[in-house]
Amino acid sequence: MGRVDSLDGICVVVPAAGLGARMGAGIPKQYIDLVGKTILEHTLTRILGLHPDRLVLVVSQEDSLFESVPVVDQCEIAIGGVTRIDSVLSGLVKLQIEPDDWVMVHDAVRPCVRTADILLLCSEVRDHKVGGLLAIPVTDTVKRADKNMVLDTVDRSRLWLAQTPQIFRYGILLQALQAAPMGVTDESSAVERLGHQPVVVQGHSDNIKVTTQDDLSMAAFYLSRGEAQ
Repeated sequence: MGRVDSLDGICVVVPAAGLGARMGAGIPKQYIDLVGKTILEHTLTRILGLHPDRLVLVVSQEDSLFESVPVVDQCEIAIGGVTRIDSVLSGLVKLQIEPDDWVMVHDAVRPCVRTADILLLCSEVRDHKVGGLLAIPVTDTVKRADKNMVLDTVDRSRLWLAQTPQIFRYGILLQALQAAPMGVTDESSAVERLGHQPVVVQGHSDNIKVTTQDDLSMAAFYLSRGEAQ
Protein backbone atom coordinates (compact mmCIF):
# COMPACT_ATOMS: atom_id res chain seq x y z
CA MET A 1 0.00 0.00 0.00
CA GLY A 2 1.62 3.24 -1.14
CA ARG A 3 1.57 6.58 0.60
CA VAL A 4 -1.18 9.01 -0.31
CA ASP A 5 -0.13 12.52 -1.30
CA SER A 6 -3.34 14.52 -0.84
CA LEU A 7 -6.76 14.47 0.82
CA ASP A 8 -8.44 13.59 -2.45
CA GLY A 9 -11.59 11.62 -1.68
CA ILE A 10 -11.72 12.89 1.91
CA CYS A 11 -13.96 15.55 3.46
CA VAL A 12 -12.84 17.50 6.52
CA VAL A 13 -14.76 19.01 9.43
CA VAL A 14 -13.01 21.70 11.52
CA PRO A 15 -14.96 22.52 14.70
CA ALA A 16 -14.30 26.13 15.67
CA ALA A 17 -17.32 27.05 17.78
CA GLY A 18 -15.55 27.11 21.15
CA LEU A 19 -14.96 30.24 23.21
CA GLY A 20 -11.53 29.32 24.59
CA ALA A 21 -12.26 30.78 28.02
CA ARG A 22 -9.12 29.27 29.59
CA MET A 23 -6.94 31.42 27.34
CA GLY A 24 -8.40 34.64 28.80
CA ALA A 25 -7.77 36.55 25.59
CA GLY A 26 -11.13 38.30 25.25
CA ILE A 27 -11.77 36.64 21.89
CA PRO A 28 -12.13 32.99 20.91
CA LYS A 29 -8.64 31.53 20.88
CA GLN A 30 -8.83 30.47 17.22
CA TYR A 31 -8.67 34.18 16.31
CA ILE A 32 -5.56 35.00 18.35
CA ASP A 33 -2.60 36.18 16.26
CA LEU A 34 0.15 33.60 15.90
CA VAL A 35 3.21 34.52 13.85
CA GLY A 36 1.28 37.03 11.74
CA LYS A 37 -1.88 35.00 11.13
CA THR A 38 -4.77 33.84 13.26
CA ILE A 39 -4.52 30.32 14.65
CA LEU A 40 -7.52 29.39 12.53
CA GLU A 41 -5.90 30.64 9.32
CA HIS A 42 -2.80 28.56 10.00
CA THR A 43 -4.94 25.47 10.56
CA LEU A 44 -7.20 25.94 7.55
CA THR A 45 -4.28 26.76 5.26
CA ARG A 46 -2.53 23.55 6.27
CA ILE A 47 -5.60 21.41 5.57
CA LEU A 48 -6.64 23.20 2.38
CA GLY A 49 -3.11 22.82 1.03
CA LEU A 50 -3.73 19.06 0.89
CA HIS A 51 -6.81 19.57 -1.34
CA PRO A 52 -9.65 17.80 0.48
CA ASP A 53 -12.88 17.20 -1.43
CA ARG A 54 -14.69 19.59 0.94
CA LEU A 55 -13.90 21.42 4.16
CA VAL A 56 -16.70 22.36 6.56
CA LEU A 57 -15.83 25.01 9.14
CA VAL A 58 -18.17 24.89 12.14
CA VAL A 59 -18.59 28.22 13.93
CA SER A 60 -20.71 29.65 16.72
CA GLN A 61 -24.04 31.30 15.93
CA GLU A 62 -22.66 34.57 17.39
CA ASP A 63 -19.36 34.42 15.52
CA SER A 64 -18.69 36.91 12.74
CA LEU A 65 -14.91 36.95 13.07
CA PHE A 66 -14.54 33.92 10.80
CA GLU A 67 -15.57 36.10 7.84
CA SER A 68 -12.27 37.99 8.06
CA VAL A 69 -10.10 34.86 7.76
CA PRO A 70 -8.58 35.06 4.24
CA VAL A 71 -9.03 31.38 3.31
CA VAL A 72 -12.58 31.00 4.61
CA ASP A 73 -14.00 31.46 1.10
CA GLN A 74 -12.69 27.95 0.36
CA CYS A 75 -14.76 26.49 3.20
CA GLU A 76 -18.39 25.62 3.72
CA ILE A 77 -19.89 27.01 6.93
CA ALA A 78 -22.02 25.20 9.50
CA ILE A 79 -23.34 26.46 12.82
CA GLY A 80 -22.08 24.64 15.90
CA GLY A 81 -23.72 23.66 19.16
CA VAL A 82 -23.03 23.73 22.86
CA THR A 83 -20.53 20.86 22.88
CA ARG A 84 -17.79 19.67 20.56
CA ILE A 85 -19.90 16.64 19.66
CA ASP A 86 -22.81 18.92 18.70
CA SER A 87 -20.52 20.97 16.48
CA VAL A 88 -18.95 18.01 14.72
CA LEU A 89 -22.42 16.54 14.16
CA SER A 90 -23.49 19.81 12.56
CA GLY A 91 -20.55 19.52 10.17
CA LEU A 92 -21.39 15.92 9.34
CA VAL A 93 -25.01 16.79 8.59
CA LYS A 94 -23.78 19.53 6.26
CA LEU A 95 -21.73 17.00 4.30
CA GLN A 96 -24.43 14.39 3.58
CA ILE A 97 -21.99 11.96 1.95
CA GLU A 98 -22.05 8.17 1.55
CA PRO A 99 -21.68 5.91 4.63
CA ASP A 100 -18.35 4.43 3.51
CA ASP A 101 -16.85 7.80 2.54
CA TRP A 102 -14.04 9.16 4.66
CA VAL A 103 -14.46 12.20 6.90
CA MET A 104 -11.61 13.75 8.87
CA VAL A 105 -12.06 15.93 11.96
CA HIS A 106 -9.31 18.32 13.03
CA ASP A 107 -9.21 20.81 15.90
CA ALA A 108 -9.20 24.45 14.81
CA VAL A 109 -6.55 25.17 17.43
CA ARG A 110 -4.00 22.58 16.33
CA PRO A 111 -2.16 24.77 13.80
CA CYS A 112 1.14 22.89 13.96
CA VAL A 113 0.06 19.47 12.73
CA ARG A 114 2.56 18.13 10.22
CA THR A 115 1.21 17.53 6.75
CA ALA A 116 3.33 14.38 6.58
CA ASP A 117 1.52 13.04 9.65
CA ILE A 118 -1.89 13.80 8.13
CA LEU A 119 -0.95 11.89 4.99
CA LEU A 120 0.55 9.02 7.00
CA LEU A 121 -2.73 8.69 8.92
CA CYS A 122 -4.68 8.55 5.67
CA SER A 123 -2.33 5.91 4.27
CA GLU A 124 -2.58 3.73 7.36
CA VAL A 125 -6.39 3.69 7.47
CA ARG A 126 -7.09 3.64 3.73
CA ASP A 127 -8.15 -0.01 3.69
CA HIS A 128 -9.52 -0.10 7.24
CA LYS A 129 -13.24 -0.56 7.84
CA VAL A 130 -13.45 2.00 10.67
CA GLY A 131 -10.69 4.62 10.75
CA GLY A 132 -8.09 5.95 13.14
CA LEU A 133 -6.34 8.87 14.76
CA LEU A 134 -3.00 10.48 15.39
CA ALA A 135 -1.64 10.01 18.89
CA ILE A 136 1.67 9.99 20.74
CA PRO A 137 2.82 7.41 23.30
CA VAL A 138 2.98 8.50 26.93
CA THR A 139 6.61 8.87 27.98
CA ASP A 140 6.30 10.36 31.47
CA THR A 141 5.61 8.31 34.59
CA VAL A 142 1.86 8.39 35.22
CA LYS A 143 0.40 8.65 38.72
CA ARG A 144 -3.21 8.05 39.72
CA ALA A 145 -4.17 10.33 42.61
CA ASP A 146 -7.10 11.42 44.73
CA LYS A 147 -7.16 14.74 46.62
CA ASN A 148 -3.47 15.27 45.84
CA MET A 149 -2.49 11.92 47.32
CA VAL A 150 -0.89 9.29 45.06
CA LEU A 151 -2.86 6.05 44.88
CA ASP A 152 -0.60 4.17 42.51
CA THR A 153 1.62 4.35 39.43
CA VAL A 154 -0.05 3.44 36.15
CA ASP A 155 1.61 1.21 33.56
CA ARG A 156 2.28 3.58 30.67
CA SER A 157 3.36 0.95 28.14
CA ARG A 158 -0.02 0.94 26.38
CA LEU A 159 -1.05 4.55 27.00
CA TRP A 160 -1.33 7.11 24.21
CA LEU A 161 -2.29 10.79 24.12
CA ALA A 162 -4.96 11.31 21.47
CA GLN A 163 -4.57 14.10 18.95
CA THR A 164 -6.33 15.19 15.80
CA PRO A 165 -6.85 14.72 12.96
CA GLN A 166 -9.06 11.71 13.45
CA ILE A 167 -10.58 10.06 10.39
CA PHE A 168 -13.51 7.66 10.15
CA ARG A 169 -16.05 6.22 7.77
CA TYR A 170 -18.85 8.77 7.58
CA GLY A 171 -21.67 6.38 8.53
CA ILE A 172 -19.84 4.99 11.56
CA LEU A 173 -18.88 8.43 12.86
CA LEU A 174 -22.36 9.84 12.35
CA GLN A 175 -23.94 6.92 14.22
CA ALA A 176 -21.34 7.13 17.01
CA LEU A 177 -21.79 10.85 17.63
CA GLN A 178 -25.57 10.63 17.52
CA ALA A 179 -25.38 8.00 20.29
CA ALA A 180 -22.59 9.65 22.30
CA PRO A 181 -23.38 10.67 25.90
CA MET A 182 -22.35 13.92 27.50
CA GLY A 183 -18.69 14.00 28.40
CA VAL A 184 -17.30 12.32 25.29
CA THR A 185 -14.36 14.52 24.30
CA ASP A 186 -13.22 13.14 20.95
CA GLU A 187 -14.56 11.27 17.96
CA SER A 188 -12.58 8.11 18.64
CA SER A 189 -14.15 7.75 22.10
CA ALA A 190 -17.61 7.79 20.55
CA VAL A 191 -16.62 5.25 17.89
CA GLU A 192 -15.07 2.99 20.55
CA ARG A 193 -18.36 3.00 22.48
CA LEU A 194 -19.97 1.26 19.49
CA GLY A 195 -17.45 -1.58 19.85
CA HIS A 196 -15.06 -0.51 17.09
CA GLN A 197 -11.27 -0.41 17.38
CA PRO A 198 -9.72 2.57 15.58
CA VAL A 199 -6.13 2.47 14.38
CA VAL A 200 -3.58 4.50 16.35
CA VAL A 201 -0.96 6.21 14.17
CA GLN A 202 2.00 7.83 15.88
CA GLY A 203 2.28 11.55 15.30
CA HIS A 204 4.56 14.17 16.85
CA SER A 205 4.53 16.13 20.09
CA ASP A 206 4.62 19.46 18.22
CA ASN A 207 0.99 18.88 17.17
CA ILE A 208 -0.15 20.77 20.26
CA LYS A 209 -3.64 21.98 21.03
CA VAL A 210 -3.43 25.68 21.86
CA THR A 211 -5.27 26.07 25.17
CA THR A 212 -3.06 28.27 27.37
CA GLN A 213 -0.59 31.12 26.92
CA ASP A 214 2.26 28.63 27.27
CA ASP A 215 0.81 26.63 24.37
CA LEU A 216 0.65 29.81 22.30
CA SER A 217 4.33 30.49 22.86
CA MET A 218 5.26 26.92 21.98
CA ALA A 219 3.15 26.96 18.81
CA ALA A 220 4.81 30.21 17.74
CA PHE A 221 8.19 28.58 18.30
CA TYR A 222 7.33 25.55 16.16
CA LEU A 223 5.83 27.62 13.34
CA SER A 224 8.66 30.15 13.26
CA ARG A 225 11.22 27.34 12.98
CA GLY A 226 9.22 25.65 10.26
CA GLU A 227 9.08 22.41 12.25
CA ALA A 228 5.34 21.93 11.72
CA GLN A 229 5.50 20.99 8.06
